[in-house]
Amino acid sequence: MFTIEHEFDSTVITLVDEGEAPLNEDVIINAFSECVTVEQFDARTNTVQRLTLSPEQVRDLAAALDLPEGVYRLVLEQNG
Repeated sequence: MFTIEHEFDSTVITLVDEGEAPLNEDVIINAFSECVTVEQFDARTNTVQRLTLSPEQVRDLAAALDLPEGVYRLVLEQNG
């Protein structure tokens, strides 16, 4: 299950683990214009772990989900 909320300066997506126990903590994705953060609470350290991705890294991650093993570089097409 997931939720999507539109805030003033970002879109917030929360991924809720509904699989078999033991369940993982929710994953919160904050999409800003300049970056995307991915956060998850770590019960072992009692802290929130945060990863920050550039828009280019998010683009590459989205493309990588549908590709086989290998090394890739996305090249944007030039119009004109």
